[in-house]
Amino acid sequence: MAEQSNQTVNAWQDDAFAGLTTAVMIVPQGMAYALLAGLPPILGLYASTFPLIAYALVGTSRQLAIGPVALASLLIATGVQEMANGAVLTDAQYLGYAVLITVAAGLCQIGLAALQLGNLVNLLSHPVVSGFTAAAALIIGASQLQHLFGFKIDNAGSAPETLYQVIIGIEKTHILTLIIGVFAVVMIVGFKRVKPKWPGALITVVSGILASYFFDFSAVGVSTLGTVPSGLPTPEIPSNLSVESLTIVAPIGLTIALIAFMESISAAKVYARANRYEISPGRELFAQGFANLTSALFGSYVVGGALSRTAVNAASGAKTKLAGVVTAAVVCIVLTTLTAPFAFLPKPILAAIILVAVTGLIDIAEMKHLWAMKRDDLALLALTFFATLFGSVVIGLLTGVLGSLLWLVFTTTRPNIAILGRLPGSRSYRCVDHFEETETFDRIVILRMDAQFFFGNVSYLKDTIYKIVDSNPKLVAIVLDASSINALDSTAVDTYEEIVLELRVKGVELVISHVKGSVLRVMKAAGLTETLGDGHIFYEVDDAVQAALRHREAVDKGIPVEDEDFGPSDMID
Repeated sequence: MAEQSNQTVNAWQDDAFAGLTTAVMIVPQGMAYALLAGLPPILGLYASTFPLIAYALVGTSRQLAIGPVALASLLIATGVQEMANGAVLTDAQYLGYAVLITVAAGLCQIGLAALQLGNLVNLLSHPVVSGFTAAAALIIGASQLQHLFGFKIDNAGSAPETLYQVIIGIEKTHILTLIIGVFAVVMIVGFKRVKPKWPGALITVVSGILASYFFDFSAVGVSTLGTVPSGLPTPEIPSNLSVESLTIVAPIGLTIALIAFMESISAAKVYARANRYEISPGRELFAQGFANLTSALFGSYVVGGALSRTAVNAASGAKTKLAGVVTAAVVCIVLTTLTAPFAFLPKPILAAIILVAVTGLIDIAEMKHLWAMKRDDLALLALTFFATLFGSVVIGLLTGVLGSLLWLVFTTTRPNIAILGRLPGSRSYRCVDHFEETETFDRIVILRMDAQFFFGNVSYLKDTIYKIVDSNPKLVAIVLDASSINALDSTAVDTYEEIVLELRVKGVELVISHVKGSVLRVMKAAGLTETLGDGHIFYEVDDAVQAALRHREAVDKGIPVEDEDFGPSDMID
Protein backbone atom coordinates (compact mmCIF):
# COMPACT_ATOMS: atom_id res chain seq x y z
CA MET A 1 0.00 0.00 0.00
CA ALA A 2 2.84 2.36 0.93
CA GLU A 3 4.64 1.48 -2.31
CA GLN A 4 1.52 2.31 -4.36
CA SER A 5 1.19 5.62 -2.50
CA ASN A 6 4.82 6.48 -3.27
CA GLN A 7 4.27 5.66 -6.95
CA THR A 8 1.26 7.97 -7.00
CA VAL A 9 3.23 10.81 -5.40
CA ASN A 10 6.09 10.26 -7.85
CA ALA A 11 3.65 10.33 -10.77
CA TRP A 12 2.20 13.64 -9.54
CA GLN A 13 5.70 15.06 -9.18
CA ASP A 14 6.57 13.94 -12.70
CA ASP A 15 3.35 15.50 -14.03
CA ALA A 16 4.03 18.76 -12.17
CA PHE A 17 7.54 18.97 -13.60
CA ALA A 18 6.35 18.09 -17.12
CA GLY A 19 3.52 20.63 -16.92
CA LEU A 20 5.89 23.36 -15.76
CA THR A 21 8.39 22.52 -18.51
CA THR A 22 5.68 22.59 -21.20
CA ALA A 23 4.37 25.90 -19.82
CA VAL A 24 7.84 27.40 -20.20
CA MET A 25 7.66 26.40 -23.86
CA ILE A 26 4.03 27.32 -24.54
CA VAL A 27 4.23 30.90 -23.24
CA PRO A 28 6.53 32.25 -25.97
CA GLN A 29 5.12 29.85 -28.60
CA GLY A 30 1.52 30.75 -27.79
CA MET A 31 2.16 34.47 -28.25
CA ALA A 32 4.14 33.85 -31.43
CA TYR A 33 1.42 31.66 -32.97
CA ALA A 34 -1.27 34.19 -32.10
CA LEU A 35 0.80 36.81 -33.92
CA LEU A 36 0.99 34.40 -36.88
CA ALA A 37 -2.81 34.13 -36.84
CA GLY A 38 -3.01 37.92 -37.03
CA LEU A 39 -4.31 38.16 -33.47
CA PRO A 40 -3.06 39.94 -30.33
CA PRO A 41 -0.32 37.78 -28.72
CA ILE A 42 -2.26 37.66 -25.45
CA LEU A 43 -4.82 35.39 -27.16
CA GLY A 44 -2.13 32.75 -27.51
CA LEU A 45 -1.90 32.69 -23.73
CA TYR A 46 -5.70 32.63 -23.36
CA ALA A 47 -5.74 29.59 -25.66
CA SER A 48 -3.23 27.92 -23.31
CA THR A 49 -5.44 28.02 -20.21
CA PHE A 50 -9.02 26.74 -20.02
CA PRO A 51 -8.93 24.75 -23.32
CA LEU A 52 -6.17 22.60 -21.79
CA ILE A 53 -8.38 21.88 -18.78
CA ALA A 54 -11.32 21.09 -21.06
CA TYR A 55 -9.23 18.55 -22.95
CA ALA A 56 -7.97 17.00 -19.71
CA LEU A 57 -11.57 16.33 -18.62
CA VAL A 58 -12.50 14.13 -21.60
CA GLY A 59 -9.35 13.37 -23.65
CA THR A 60 -7.70 9.95 -23.64
CA SER A 61 -4.06 10.82 -24.31
CA ARG A 62 -1.90 11.25 -21.21
CA GLN A 63 0.94 13.08 -22.93
CA LEU A 64 -0.72 15.16 -25.67
CA ALA A 65 0.04 18.87 -25.20
CA ILE A 66 -2.95 20.93 -26.32
CA GLY A 67 -2.62 24.60 -27.25
CA PRO A 68 -1.99 26.95 -30.18
CA VAL A 69 -0.34 25.29 -33.20
CA ALA A 70 1.38 26.74 -36.26
CA LEU A 71 -0.74 25.22 -39.03
CA ALA A 72 -4.07 26.05 -37.40
CA SER A 73 -2.83 29.59 -36.74
CA LEU A 74 -1.94 29.98 -40.42
CA LEU A 75 -5.34 28.61 -41.45
CA ILE A 76 -7.06 31.11 -39.14
CA ALA A 77 -5.18 33.96 -40.81
CA THR A 78 -6.02 32.80 -44.35
CA GLY A 79 -9.59 31.94 -43.35
CA VAL A 80 -10.24 35.42 -41.97
CA GLN A 81 -8.73 36.97 -45.11
CA GLU A 82 -11.13 34.93 -47.24
CA MET A 83 -14.07 36.00 -45.07
CA ALA A 84 -13.00 39.65 -45.36
CA ASN A 85 -12.89 39.35 -49.18
CA GLY A 86 -10.49 42.26 -49.52
CA ALA A 87 -12.20 44.52 -46.99
CA VAL A 88 -10.20 46.19 -44.22
CA LEU A 89 -11.27 44.74 -40.88
CA THR A 90 -11.09 46.36 -37.48
CA ASP A 91 -9.33 44.41 -34.73
CA ALA A 92 -12.71 43.52 -33.22
CA GLN A 93 -14.07 42.26 -36.55
CA TYR A 94 -10.93 40.20 -37.18
CA LEU A 95 -11.16 38.60 -33.74
CA GLY A 96 -14.87 37.97 -34.27
CA TYR A 97 -14.16 35.99 -37.44
CA ALA A 98 -11.35 34.05 -35.73
CA VAL A 99 -13.59 33.08 -32.82
CA LEU A 100 -16.41 32.14 -35.19
CA ILE A 101 -14.07 29.87 -37.19
CA THR A 102 -12.96 28.29 -33.91
CA VAL A 103 -16.60 27.56 -33.01
CA ALA A 104 -17.13 26.00 -36.44
CA ALA A 105 -14.00 23.85 -36.07
CA GLY A 106 -15.10 22.68 -32.63
CA LEU A 107 -18.62 21.84 -33.79
CA CYS A 108 -17.22 19.99 -36.83
CA GLN A 109 -14.97 17.90 -34.60
CA ILE A 110 -17.80 17.06 -32.19
CA GLY A 111 -20.15 16.32 -35.10
CA LEU A 112 -17.61 14.02 -36.77
CA ALA A 113 -17.10 12.25 -33.44
CA ALA A 114 -20.86 11.78 -32.99
CA LEU A 115 -21.18 10.37 -36.52
CA GLN A 116 -18.04 8.25 -36.04
CA LEU A 117 -16.45 9.88 -39.09
CA GLY A 118 -13.00 10.38 -37.67
CA ASN A 119 -11.64 8.27 -40.52
CA LEU A 120 -12.19 11.24 -42.82
CA VAL A 121 -8.63 12.23 -41.90
CA ASN A 122 -7.54 9.20 -43.96
CA LEU A 123 -8.35 11.31 -47.02
CA LEU A 124 -5.23 13.26 -46.06
CA SER A 125 -2.58 10.80 -47.21
CA HIS A 126 0.97 11.14 -45.90
CA PRO A 127 2.38 12.62 -49.15
CA VAL A 128 -0.45 15.18 -49.21
CA VAL A 129 0.24 16.15 -45.60
CA SER A 130 4.00 16.35 -46.20
CA GLY A 131 3.57 18.55 -49.27
CA PHE A 132 0.99 20.73 -47.54
CA THR A 133 3.02 21.24 -44.37
CA ALA A 134 6.22 21.98 -46.30
CA ALA A 135 4.46 24.68 -48.34
CA ALA A 136 2.70 25.95 -45.23
CA ALA A 137 6.08 26.26 -43.51
CA LEU A 138 7.30 28.50 -46.33
CA ILE A 139 4.09 30.54 -46.21
CA ILE A 140 4.42 30.91 -42.45
CA GLY A 141 8.06 31.86 -42.78
CA ALA A 142 7.28 34.41 -45.49
CA SER A 143 4.55 35.96 -43.36
CA GLN A 144 7.10 36.69 -40.62
CA LEU A 145 9.59 38.46 -42.87
CA GLN A 146 7.94 41.82 -42.30
CA HIS A 147 8.51 41.45 -38.55
CA LEU A 148 12.08 40.31 -39.16
CA PHE A 149 13.00 43.12 -41.59
CA GLY A 150 11.01 45.77 -39.78
CA PHE A 151 8.75 47.11 -42.54
CA LYS A 152 5.16 46.39 -43.45
CA ILE A 153 4.39 44.35 -46.55
CA ASP A 154 1.12 45.38 -48.20
CA ASN A 155 -1.06 43.36 -50.57
CA ALA A 156 1.15 40.28 -50.47
CA GLY A 157 -0.67 37.09 -51.41
CA SER A 158 1.36 33.94 -51.91
CA ALA A 159 4.73 33.22 -50.29
CA PRO A 160 6.68 33.93 -53.53
CA GLU A 161 4.87 37.27 -53.87
CA THR A 162 5.70 38.13 -50.25
CA LEU A 163 9.35 37.28 -50.86
CA TYR A 164 9.32 39.47 -53.97
CA GLN A 165 7.87 42.37 -51.95
CA VAL A 166 10.66 41.96 -49.40
CA ILE A 167 13.33 41.97 -52.13
CA ILE A 168 12.05 45.11 -53.89
CA GLY A 169 11.57 46.86 -50.55
CA ILE A 170 14.86 45.76 -49.01
CA GLU A 171 16.08 49.36 -48.71
CA LYS A 172 13.32 49.93 -46.12
CA THR A 173 14.86 47.33 -43.79
CA HIS A 174 15.19 48.45 -40.19
CA ILE A 175 18.73 47.28 -39.44
CA LEU A 176 18.39 46.97 -35.66
CA THR A 177 15.16 44.98 -36.03
CA LEU A 178 16.89 42.58 -38.44
CA ILE A 179 19.88 42.22 -36.11
CA ILE A 180 17.61 41.40 -33.16
CA GLY A 181 15.65 38.86 -35.20
CA VAL A 182 18.74 37.12 -36.60
CA PHE A 183 20.37 37.07 -33.17
CA ALA A 184 17.19 35.53 -31.72
CA VAL A 185 17.22 32.79 -34.39
CA VAL A 186 20.88 32.06 -33.61
CA MET A 187 20.15 31.90 -29.87
CA ILE A 188 17.17 29.54 -30.22
CA VAL A 189 18.94 27.23 -32.67
CA GLY A 190 22.10 27.33 -30.55
CA PHE A 191 20.23 26.25 -27.44
CA LYS A 192 18.51 23.44 -29.38
CA ARG A 193 21.86 22.06 -30.50
CA VAL A 194 24.11 22.75 -27.51
CA LYS A 195 21.66 22.66 -24.59
CA PRO A 196 18.50 20.97 -25.94
CA LYS A 197 16.97 20.57 -22.47
CA TRP A 198 17.18 24.30 -21.75
CA PRO A 199 14.14 26.47 -22.63
CA GLY A 200 15.91 28.31 -25.42
CA ALA A 201 12.85 30.20 -26.64
CA LEU A 202 12.00 31.45 -23.14
CA ILE A 203 15.60 32.47 -22.45
CA THR A 204 15.61 34.38 -25.74
CA VAL A 205 12.31 36.09 -24.84
CA VAL A 206 13.54 37.10 -21.38
CA SER A 207 16.82 38.35 -22.86
CA GLY A 208 14.90 40.37 -25.45
CA ILE A 209 12.61 41.89 -22.81
CA LEU A 210 15.58 42.91 -20.63
CA ALA A 211 17.51 44.37 -23.57
CA SER A 212 14.43 46.24 -24.76
CA TYR A 213 13.77 47.61 -21.29
CA PHE A 214 17.29 48.88 -20.70
CA PHE A 215 17.98 50.15 -24.23
CA ASP A 216 14.42 51.32 -25.03
CA PHE A 217 14.11 49.52 -28.35
CA SER A 218 10.72 51.06 -29.14
CA ALA A 219 12.26 54.54 -29.05
CA VAL A 220 14.65 53.58 -31.87
CA GLY A 221 12.01 52.07 -34.14
CA VAL A 222 11.94 48.40 -33.07
CA SER A 223 8.35 47.16 -32.91
CA THR A 224 7.40 45.75 -29.50
CA LEU A 225 4.21 44.17 -28.20
CA GLY A 226 3.17 47.22 -26.23
CA THR A 227 0.69 47.02 -23.38
CA VAL A 228 -0.40 43.45 -22.69
CA PRO A 229 -3.57 43.20 -20.58
CA SER A 230 -3.33 41.21 -17.38
CA GLY A 231 -5.91 38.91 -15.86
CA LEU A 232 -7.77 35.82 -16.95
CA PRO A 233 -10.23 35.77 -19.84
CA THR A 234 -13.91 35.71 -18.95
CA PRO A 235 -16.46 33.47 -20.68
CA GLU A 236 -18.72 35.18 -23.22
CA ILE A 237 -20.94 33.94 -26.04
CA PRO A 238 -19.53 35.29 -29.36
CA SER A 239 -21.62 38.28 -30.43
CA ASN A 240 -21.70 37.29 -34.12
CA LEU A 241 -22.74 33.68 -33.50
CA SER A 242 -25.64 32.52 -35.69
CA VAL A 243 -26.56 29.61 -37.93
CA GLU A 244 -26.02 31.78 -41.00
CA SER A 245 -22.55 32.93 -39.92
CA LEU A 246 -21.52 29.39 -39.02
CA THR A 247 -22.63 28.20 -42.44
CA ILE A 248 -20.35 30.77 -44.07
CA VAL A 249 -17.26 29.74 -42.10
CA ALA A 250 -18.05 25.99 -42.12
CA PRO A 251 -15.64 25.07 -44.98
CA ILE A 252 -12.60 26.65 -43.33
CA GLY A 253 -13.78 25.32 -39.97
CA LEU A 254 -13.92 21.77 -41.31
CA THR A 255 -10.48 22.15 -42.90
CA ILE A 256 -8.97 23.30 -39.61
CA ALA A 257 -10.83 20.59 -37.70
CA LEU A 258 -9.34 17.84 -39.86
CA ILE A 259 -5.82 19.30 -40.00
CA ALA A 260 -5.65 19.95 -36.26
CA PHE A 261 -7.06 16.51 -35.42
CA MET A 262 -4.71 14.75 -37.82
CA GLU A 263 -1.65 16.37 -36.23
CA SER A 264 -3.00 15.67 -32.74
CA ILE A 265 -3.96 12.04 -33.26
CA SER A 266 -0.59 11.31 -34.87
CA ALA A 267 1.26 12.58 -31.80
CA ALA A 268 -1.18 10.93 -29.40
CA LYS A 269 -0.78 7.51 -31.03
CA VAL A 270 3.03 7.68 -30.90
CA TYR A 271 3.13 8.24 -27.16
CA ALA A 272 0.23 5.90 -26.41
CA ARG A 273 2.20 3.07 -28.04
CA ALA A 274 5.38 4.08 -26.22
CA ASN A 275 3.59 4.04 -22.86
CA ARG A 276 1.47 0.95 -23.61
CA TYR A 277 -2.06 2.25 -23.34
CA GLU A 278 -4.93 2.72 -25.77
CA ILE A 279 -6.50 5.93 -26.98
CA SER A 280 -9.94 6.36 -28.48
CA PRO A 281 -9.88 8.34 -31.75
CA GLY A 282 -13.57 9.13 -31.33
CA ARG A 283 -13.11 10.53 -27.85
CA GLU A 284 -10.00 12.40 -28.97
CA LEU A 285 -12.03 14.05 -31.72
CA PHE A 286 -14.74 14.99 -29.24
CA ALA A 287 -12.21 16.21 -26.67
CA GLN A 288 -10.52 18.52 -29.14
CA GLY A 289 -13.88 19.84 -30.28
CA PHE A 290 -14.76 20.51 -26.65
CA ALA A 291 -11.40 22.26 -26.15
CA ASN A 292 -12.01 24.46 -29.21
CA LEU A 293 -15.50 25.43 -28.08
CA THR A 294 -14.01 26.29 -24.69
CA SER A 295 -11.35 28.40 -26.39
CA ALA A 296 -14.02 30.27 -28.36
CA LEU A 297 -16.09 30.75 -25.20
CA PHE A 298 -13.14 32.53 -23.59
CA GLY A 299 -12.57 34.72 -26.65
CA SER A 300 -9.58 32.87 -28.08
CA TYR A 301 -8.90 30.78 -31.16
CA VAL A 302 -8.19 27.25 -32.43
CA VAL A 303 -6.13 24.81 -30.38
CA GLY A 304 -4.75 21.38 -31.19
CA GLY A 305 -2.10 18.89 -30.18
CA ALA A 306 1.38 20.24 -30.94
CA LEU A 307 3.98 17.65 -31.92
CA SER A 308 6.95 19.55 -30.50
CA ARG A 309 5.32 20.37 -27.16
CA THR A 310 3.97 16.83 -26.84
CA ALA A 311 7.49 15.50 -27.28
CA VAL A 312 8.74 17.85 -24.56
CA ASN A 313 5.83 16.95 -22.29
CA ALA A 314 6.51 13.22 -22.68
CA ALA A 315 10.29 13.59 -22.32
CA SER A 316 9.77 15.62 -19.15
CA GLY A 317 7.98 12.69 -17.53
CA ALA A 318 4.25 13.33 -18.04
CA LYS A 319 2.32 10.31 -16.79
CA THR A 320 -1.27 11.59 -16.76
CA LYS A 321 -3.39 14.46 -18.05
CA LEU A 322 -2.56 16.33 -14.84
CA ALA A 323 0.51 17.67 -16.67
CA GLY A 324 -1.78 19.64 -18.99
CA VAL A 325 -3.68 21.07 -16.02
CA VAL A 326 -0.39 22.18 -14.45
CA THR A 327 0.59 23.86 -17.73
CA ALA A 328 -2.73 25.74 -17.77
CA ALA A 329 -2.26 26.77 -14.12
CA VAL A 330 1.22 28.15 -14.79
CA VAL A 331 -0.04 30.15 -17.78
CA CYS A 332 -2.86 31.51 -15.59
CA ILE A 333 -0.24 32.70 -13.09
CA VAL A 334 1.67 34.38 -15.91
CA LEU A 335 -1.52 36.09 -17.09
CA THR A 336 -2.36 37.44 -13.65
CA THR A 337 1.10 38.51 -12.46
CA LEU A 338 3.68 38.65 -15.28
CA THR A 339 2.16 40.31 -18.34
CA ALA A 340 3.65 43.80 -17.75
CA PRO A 341 7.20 42.85 -18.90
CA PHE A 342 5.84 41.48 -22.20
CA ALA A 343 5.14 45.06 -23.28
CA PHE A 344 8.90 45.40 -23.97
CA LEU A 345 9.17 42.18 -26.00
CA PRO A 346 10.44 42.91 -29.57
CA LYS A 347 8.23 41.41 -32.28
CA PRO A 348 11.23 40.12 -34.29
CA ILE A 349 11.90 37.70 -31.43
CA LEU A 350 8.43 36.21 -31.80
CA ALA A 351 9.02 36.01 -35.55
CA ALA A 352 12.28 34.18 -34.85
CA ILE A 353 10.44 31.66 -32.65
CA ILE A 354 8.00 30.96 -35.49
CA LEU A 355 10.73 30.69 -38.12
CA VAL A 356 12.68 28.15 -36.07
CA ALA A 357 9.54 26.17 -35.20
CA VAL A 358 8.32 25.79 -38.79
CA THR A 359 11.63 24.54 -40.15
CA GLY A 360 10.69 21.16 -38.69
CA LEU A 361 7.64 21.06 -40.96
CA ILE A 362 9.80 20.67 -44.08
CA ASP A 363 10.61 16.97 -44.19
CA ILE A 364 13.47 16.64 -46.70
CA ALA A 365 14.18 13.08 -45.54
CA GLU A 366 10.63 12.05 -46.48
CA MET A 367 11.06 13.51 -49.96
CA LYS A 368 14.30 11.58 -50.46
CA HIS A 369 12.60 8.45 -49.17
CA LEU A 370 9.72 8.81 -51.63
CA TRP A 371 12.14 9.48 -54.50
CA ALA A 372 13.86 6.18 -53.77
CA MET A 373 10.74 4.18 -52.91
CA LYS A 374 7.60 5.49 -54.66
CA ARG A 375 7.85 8.39 -57.04
CA ASP A 376 4.14 8.61 -57.76
CA ASP A 377 3.68 9.55 -54.10
CA LEU A 378 6.45 12.13 -54.50
CA ALA A 379 4.55 13.58 -57.47
CA LEU A 380 1.45 13.87 -55.28
CA LEU A 381 3.54 15.59 -52.60
CA ALA A 382 4.89 18.04 -55.20
CA LEU A 383 1.39 18.72 -56.57
CA THR A 384 0.09 19.58 -53.10
CA PHE A 385 3.21 21.62 -52.32
CA PHE A 386 3.00 23.87 -55.38
CA ALA A 387 -0.80 24.23 -55.22
CA THR A 388 -0.47 25.39 -51.61
CA LEU A 389 2.53 27.62 -52.22
CA PHE A 390 1.22 29.42 -55.32
CA GLY A 391 -2.49 29.15 -54.58
CA SER A 392 -3.64 29.07 -50.97
CA VAL A 393 -3.68 26.61 -48.08
CA VAL A 394 -7.29 25.64 -48.83
CA ILE A 395 -6.64 25.25 -52.57
CA GLY A 396 -3.51 23.21 -51.81
CA LEU A 397 -5.31 20.91 -49.42
CA LEU A 398 -8.25 20.35 -51.77
CA THR A 399 -5.88 19.78 -54.69
CA GLY A 400 -3.95 17.19 -52.67
CA VAL A 401 -7.08 15.32 -51.58
CA LEU A 402 -8.58 15.41 -55.09
CA GLY A 403 -5.26 14.30 -56.56
CA SER A 404 -5.11 11.40 -54.11
CA LEU A 405 -8.61 10.28 -55.01
CA LEU A 406 -7.99 10.56 -58.76
CA TRP A 407 -4.75 8.62 -58.45
CA LEU A 408 -6.56 5.98 -56.40
CA VAL A 409 -9.18 5.67 -59.13
CA PHE A 410 -6.48 5.49 -61.80
CA THR A 411 -4.43 2.81 -60.03
CA THR A 412 -7.54 0.82 -59.10
CA THR A 413 -8.76 0.78 -62.69
CA ARG A 414 -5.27 -0.11 -63.96
CA PRO A 415 -4.06 -2.66 -61.41
CA ASN A 416 -0.74 -4.45 -61.54
CA ILE A 417 -1.01 -7.65 -63.57
CA ALA A 418 2.06 -9.81 -63.05
CA ILE A 419 3.30 -12.67 -65.21
CA LEU A 420 4.42 -15.53 -62.98
CA GLY A 421 6.94 -18.30 -63.28
CA ARG A 422 7.82 -21.31 -61.10
CA LEU A 423 10.85 -21.24 -58.82
CA PRO A 424 13.14 -24.18 -59.69
CA GLY A 425 12.57 -27.31 -57.62
CA SER A 426 9.41 -25.97 -55.96
CA ARG A 427 5.70 -25.44 -56.39
CA SER A 428 6.01 -21.71 -55.69
CA TYR A 429 5.27 -19.09 -58.34
CA ARG A 430 6.71 -15.57 -58.41
CA CYS A 431 6.75 -12.56 -60.73
CA VAL A 432 9.22 -13.12 -63.56
CA ASP A 433 10.27 -9.44 -63.44
CA HIS A 434 11.52 -9.83 -59.88
CA PHE A 435 12.85 -13.40 -59.96
CA GLU A 436 15.04 -14.08 -62.97
CA GLU A 437 15.49 -17.75 -62.08
CA THR A 438 11.80 -18.58 -62.50
CA GLU A 439 10.83 -21.02 -65.26
CA THR A 440 7.90 -20.47 -67.61
CA PHE A 441 5.97 -22.93 -69.78
CA ASP A 442 5.71 -22.97 -73.52
CA ARG A 443 2.29 -21.82 -74.82
CA ILE A 444 1.04 -21.26 -71.26
CA VAL A 445 0.91 -17.88 -69.48
CA ILE A 446 0.39 -17.52 -65.71
CA LEU A 447 -1.12 -14.21 -64.57
CA ARG A 448 -1.91 -12.59 -61.20
CA MET A 449 -4.06 -9.46 -60.88
CA ASP A 450 -3.28 -7.57 -57.68
CA ALA A 451 -6.70 -6.01 -57.05
CA GLN A 452 -10.36 -6.82 -56.64
CA PHE A 453 -12.18 -7.42 -59.92
CA PHE A 454 -14.93 -4.85 -60.41
CA PHE A 455 -16.58 -2.70 -63.07
CA GLY A 456 -13.76 -0.14 -62.96
CA ASN A 457 -10.99 -2.49 -64.11
CA VAL A 458 -12.76 -5.17 -66.15
CA SER A 459 -11.78 -3.56 -69.45
CA TYR A 460 -8.14 -3.31 -68.39
CA LEU A 461 -7.92 -6.99 -67.46
CA LYS A 462 -9.74 -8.04 -70.62
CA ASP A 463 -7.52 -5.89 -72.84
CA THR A 464 -4.38 -7.19 -71.14
CA ILE A 465 -5.41 -10.81 -71.64
CA TYR A 466 -6.33 -10.22 -75.28
CA LYS A 467 -2.98 -8.50 -75.95
CA ILE A 468 -1.20 -11.52 -74.49
CA VAL A 469 -3.24 -13.86 -76.68
CA ASP A 470 -2.66 -11.77 -79.81
CA SER A 471 1.10 -11.67 -79.19
CA ASN A 472 1.22 -15.45 -78.57
CA PRO A 473 -0.69 -17.07 -81.46
CA LYS A 474 0.23 -20.60 -80.28
CA LEU A 475 -1.05 -20.03 -76.75
CA VAL A 476 -3.23 -22.88 -75.42
CA ALA A 477 -3.95 -21.87 -71.81
CA ILE A 478 -3.92 -18.96 -69.36
CA VAL A 479 -3.64 -19.70 -65.65
CA LEU A 480 -5.08 -16.90 -63.48
CA ASP A 481 -3.88 -16.68 -59.88
CA ALA A 482 -6.91 -15.12 -58.16
CA SER A 483 -5.36 -14.92 -54.69
CA SER A 484 -5.47 -11.10 -54.73
CA ILE A 485 -9.05 -10.87 -56.00
CA ASN A 486 -11.19 -10.25 -52.92
CA ALA A 487 -14.51 -9.46 -54.56
CA LEU A 488 -16.52 -9.65 -57.78
CA ASP A 489 -19.38 -7.44 -58.83
CA SER A 490 -21.98 -8.25 -61.47
CA THR A 491 -20.03 -6.48 -64.24
CA ALA A 492 -16.91 -8.47 -63.37
CA VAL A 493 -18.83 -11.76 -63.46
CA ASP A 494 -20.25 -10.95 -66.88
CA THR A 495 -16.79 -9.98 -68.13
CA TYR A 496 -15.30 -13.17 -66.69
CA GLU A 497 -17.78 -15.21 -68.69
CA GLU A 498 -17.14 -13.14 -71.81
CA ILE A 499 -13.37 -13.70 -71.47
CA VAL A 500 -13.80 -17.44 -70.95
CA LEU A 501 -16.02 -17.85 -74.01
CA GLU A 502 -13.95 -15.60 -76.30
CA LEU A 503 -10.70 -17.31 -75.29
CA ARG A 504 -12.27 -20.68 -75.94
CA VAL A 505 -13.18 -19.55 -79.47
CA LYS A 506 -9.49 -18.67 -79.94
CA GLY A 507 -8.49 -22.13 -78.68
CA VAL A 508 -7.27 -20.91 -75.27
CA GLU A 509 -8.55 -22.35 -71.98
CA LEU A 510 -8.73 -20.23 -68.80
CA VAL A 511 -7.76 -22.09 -65.60
CA ILE A 512 -8.13 -20.35 -62.25
CA SER A 513 -6.45 -20.94 -58.88
CA HIS A 514 -6.70 -19.57 -55.33
CA VAL A 515 -10.32 -18.49 -55.67
CA LYS A 516 -11.48 -17.15 -52.30
CA GLY A 517 -14.67 -18.50 -50.78
CA SER A 518 -16.63 -15.24 -51.12
CA VAL A 519 -15.62 -14.95 -54.77
CA LEU A 520 -16.37 -18.61 -55.46
CA ARG A 521 -19.90 -18.23 -54.08
CA VAL A 522 -20.57 -15.38 -56.53
CA MET A 523 -19.12 -17.43 -59.40
CA LYS A 524 -21.34 -20.41 -58.55
CA ALA A 525 -24.47 -18.25 -58.17
CA ALA A 526 -23.81 -16.64 -61.56
CA GLY A 527 -23.19 -19.99 -63.26
CA LEU A 528 -19.59 -19.08 -64.10
CA THR A 529 -18.23 -22.32 -62.65
CA GLU A 530 -20.46 -24.23 -65.07
CA THR A 531 -19.22 -22.09 -67.98
CA LEU A 532 -15.62 -22.87 -67.03
CA GLY A 533 -16.39 -26.57 -66.59
CA ASP A 534 -14.71 -29.26 -64.49
CA GLY A 535 -10.97 -29.18 -64.04
CA HIS A 536 -10.71 -25.40 -64.43
CA ILE A 537 -10.67 -24.18 -60.79
CA PHE A 538 -7.97 -25.24 -58.33
CA TYR A 539 -6.72 -24.26 -54.92
CA GLU A 540 -2.99 -24.23 -55.70
CA VAL A 541 -1.41 -22.43 -58.64
CA ASP A 542 0.73 -25.46 -59.41
CA ASP A 543 -2.33 -27.71 -59.67
CA ALA A 544 -3.85 -25.25 -62.14
CA VAL A 545 -0.58 -25.24 -64.11
CA GLN A 546 -0.57 -29.05 -64.22
CA ALA A 547 -4.11 -28.96 -65.60
CA ALA A 548 -2.95 -26.48 -68.26
CA LEU A 549 -0.02 -28.78 -69.13
CA ARG A 550 -2.43 -31.73 -69.53
CA HIS A 551 -4.56 -29.57 -71.79
CA ARG A 552 -1.49 -28.65 -73.88
CA GLU A 553 -0.69 -32.33 -74.23
CA ALA A 554 -4.26 -33.03 -75.36
CA VAL A 555 -4.03 -30.24 -77.92
CA ASP A 556 -0.76 -31.69 -79.23
CA LYS A 557 -2.52 -35.06 -79.62
CA GLY A 558 -5.33 -33.44 -81.56
CA ILE A 559 -8.01 -34.15 -78.94
CA PRO A 560 -10.90 -31.65 -79.28
CA VAL A 561 -11.70 -29.64 -76.15
CA GLU A 562 -15.21 -31.06 -75.92
CA ASP A 563 -13.74 -34.57 -75.78
CA GLU A 564 -11.01 -33.72 -73.32
CA ASP A 565 -11.19 -35.06 -69.75
CA PHE A 566 -10.06 -32.21 -67.50
CA GLY A 567 -10.85 -34.14 -64.36
CA PRO A 568 -12.45 -32.68 -61.19
CA SER A 569 -11.87 -29.16 -59.97
CA ASP A 570 -10.32 -28.56 -56.55
CA MET A 571 -12.25 -25.51 -55.34
CA ILE A 572 -11.62 -25.70 -51.58
CA ASP A 573 -10.74 -22.21 -50.28
